Parts: sequence; C-alpha cells; structure tokens
Amino acid sequence: MADLLCVDVADRVAVLTLNRPDRLNAIGTATADRLESTLDSLRGDAAVRAMVVTGAGRGFSAGADLDEIEALRTAYEFRAFVGRLTEVFGRLQEFGKPSVAAIHGFALGGGLELALACDLRVAERGAKLGLPEMKLGVLPGAGGTQRLPRLVPPGIAKQMILTGEPIDAERAHAVGLVNELAEPGEGLRVATALAARLAAGAPLALAAGKALVDRIDGDLDAGIAAERETVAVMFTAEDRAEGLRAFRERRPAEFRGA
Repeated sequence: MADLLCVDVADRVAVLTLNRPDRLNAIGTATADRLESTLDSLRGDAAVRAMVVTGAGRGFSAGADLDEIEALRTAYEFRAFVGRLTEVFGRLQEFGKPSVAAIHGFALGGGLELALACDLRVAERGAKLGLPEMKLGVLPGAGGTQRLPRLVPPGIAKQMILTGEPIDAERAHAVGLVNELAEPGEGLRVATALAARLAAGAPLALAAGKALVDRIDGDLDAGIAAERETVAVMFTAEDRAEGLRAFRERRPAEFRGA
C-alpha cells in the first residue's frame, strides 16, 4: 500500500507522487487511504511547509480506478466509493499547508479533481486536462462540478463537464485553471520551485490565507469580518515580529510557525 504514493521531502517541500504508472495512476480507495494517512503524518511535521502532488510515468492521473468501479454492484456502493475520494480531496483542500499539482501528460476525471483540490496548479505544455465522465454517461463525482466553476468562468466549466472534452494546458492557463505553464519535462521542477516560494512564508499566515480565500463564495461582509479578526489575532504572533525585523534588516525572514 505504501508504494501507491511515494513521499520525498527536501528543503521544506514534500513531493507526493502517485505511483501506479502501469495503471496511469488510477485513483482507488487504497490510494485515497494512503493520501489521507500521508496528510496526517505531514500535518505535524515541522520540516514540511508545502507540498507538490504529481504522478509517475506518462501522466498525472487518468482518473478513478475503473476496475474498482466496475466491481461495484449498487448505487450505495458507488456512493461510498466517490464519497471516499471526495472526503480525502476535501482534506487536501483544507490542509493547513499549501499544495501545488504538477501536471504532465494528462489529468482526467478523478485525476483532475485531485488537482483541483490543490491550491495551485502547474502544467506542462501539451498536457490534457478534462472531466470525461459525460462520455461514460455519468458526471464527475469527487468535487469536479463544484471546484471547477470556482476557478474558471461558468461557461468554460459547463463546456468541459457537459461535453467531456479535455482542454490543453495552454487553454487551461488562459482561463485560470492552471497557474503556471512549464516546458515538457519541466513540470515537477517548476512546481517544486513554486512550492519552495510558498514554503518560505509564515506557516500560520499560510494556513489562514488558504482558509480565508476558500470562503470567497460566502457573504462579503462576513468574509471581511473574518479577515479582520484573523489578522488581529496574528498581530501577536512571533512570526509577525520576525517578518518586520527581517524587512528592516533587509534579510530573509526565518519563520517558525509561532
């Protein structure tokens, strides 16, 4: 089970690699369980400040494990399957440390839904991103219909979901689905460099910033009030004082997460 997801840590960045290249990194229950346990272990690891999620082999992920799905016999079983993926992807989105998806080759179906749960996305030129479930007579079931239109215009989201047709990385970048483009073979390097820039931030501020932005669809006044209270609480943090000292001394800040 451990081999389903490889974890490497260097310079405060953990690289999580889906490791089923022979199955195009299909995501099943075992992979979801492994991702959840990895998040649990990284939560309290002070040596990790940011994460990169990527896939081994030809692509990021071709989607949910069709063999596992085909073995299901009832709507209840299928609901439990997609519910498990949805639960773990939600935990990734809510995780207190920022994450970057490094996409190469393809990110389709559940693979794209995993990337959507990350905070940022880097894609290599020519990569394909899509939600092809409509071509199978179903719909995305692990957050795709909800996260995608929060990142791209509703018309783009509807076209991708209702036609099932993928878009290339260049188009994804143009509509805001992808944050940065990379040349072929350079996606992981670019994503890791981006994650390193995130890891340089103050841990408390990183977690708070994620939480505040994720509530963007709520009431504006309530969101501004939450922002005000958050920054007020952070005023007494040691990292805020260190940030000010570092600015005045013209040196990189050494944040400790306190």
